[in-house]
Amino acid sequence: MDQLMEGDVFKAFTTYAAIVTLKMILMGPLTAYFRITRKSFCNEEDVSWKSGEEKKKFLKSHPDVERVRRCHLNDLENIIPFFFIGLLYALSGPELSSALLHFRIFTGARLFHSFAYILALPQPSRALSYFLGMLVTFSMAYSLLSKVFFL
Repeated sequence: MDQLMEGDVFKAFTTYAAIVTLKMILMGPLTAYFRITRKSFCNEEDVSWKSGEEKKKFLKSHPDVERVRRCHLNDLENIIPFFFIGLLYALSGPELSSALLHFRIFTGARLFHSFAYILALPQPSRALSYFLGMLVTFSMAYSLLSKVFFL
């Protein structure tokens, strides 16, 4: 196990997994930024410093806040499976060039997807980046299963 963890493929995986995880974590503060700048809060305790009728003005949905929240949810739906499949894939001993291609494409696709989502770039830019990331995860899963399939 120590040899696998010291290998270049595992190091590459940890690098790219850390990048997409940090990107996903940063979506929380970005949501908070949009909530504050758009004055759009969803919980009464978030506007406790306001009184009565003023609270109602702040307890509302805003399209920009919802856009960032949906982007964050999309990250959760895609980065978590990448983390688990990618870890198993990295531990299965793939060629470094193949692993780097998978990890780099996924990371690039997720970064572009976030920019496309938050900046509201025209479709199909966001959809293509989403499907590219999914394709990479499925490719790693297929490679993994074809190597170690055991029932």
